[in-house]
Amino acid sequence: MSLSGGIHGGKMQPSATIIIADDHPLFRGALKQALSMGDATAIVEAGDFAGARQAAAAHPDCDLMMLDLAMPGASGLSALMMIRAEYPNIPVAVISASDDQATIRRALELGASAFISKSSGLDDIRAAIATVLEGGLWIPPGFDAGREHDPEMEALIARLKMLTPQQTRVLGMIGEGMLNKQIAYELGVSEATIKAHVSAVLLKLNVDSRTQAVIQLAKISVTNPQ
Repeated sequence: MSLSGGIHGGKMQPSATIIIADDHPLFRGALKQALSMGDATAIVEAGDFAGARQAAAAHPDCDLMMLDLAMPGASGLSALMMIRAEYPNIPVAVISASDDQATIRRALELGASAFISKSSGLDDIRAAIATVLEGGLWIPPGFDAGREHDPEMEALIARLKMLTPQQTRVLGMIGEGMLNKQIAYELGVSEATIKAHVSAVLLKLNVDSRTQAVIQLAKISVTNPQ
């Protein structure tokens, strides 16, 4: 994937493709306004998490996905984990109304290239987008980059980061209530391979059952209202 698309002199360079995944049409419109700096920018919209995954599948070389953490089908930061696992070459800018320090820190630790609060002004949104398109990491102004204050959450995120992309996908599918044979069919591998992945996931998360693994995954969901 090329990250050549950037903002220079108020213009978006050619060939920039950006996915906007948010369930609020008005907010998607505001983001499109923030991106309306050049005719060559291709905007792909999605109104739920399934649509975001479909957009990523259709545009695997896109320059950026702007991902709402609380749209239908998404479950907080686990949605970020799934996109990063399935499409590791797509930079993800998290957009969220839950913009407390802990949520920002966890999003960045789990692979977000930017965190954009829904209360941000257009200038900050444009700066964040420009930074990511140029290959950088956007950290919101005033963010305290100190350590996680919740030792249990810090340990959980460290364990989640140990998962391989395929193990992360398997964990997400377990969280969706899928059986091993369903996951195997979806991923095009044998059921024995999925059983091995599940065993590795349980070991890395230090839990004894699929149910406990789902409980751990749920702990990184954002529960604040949008």
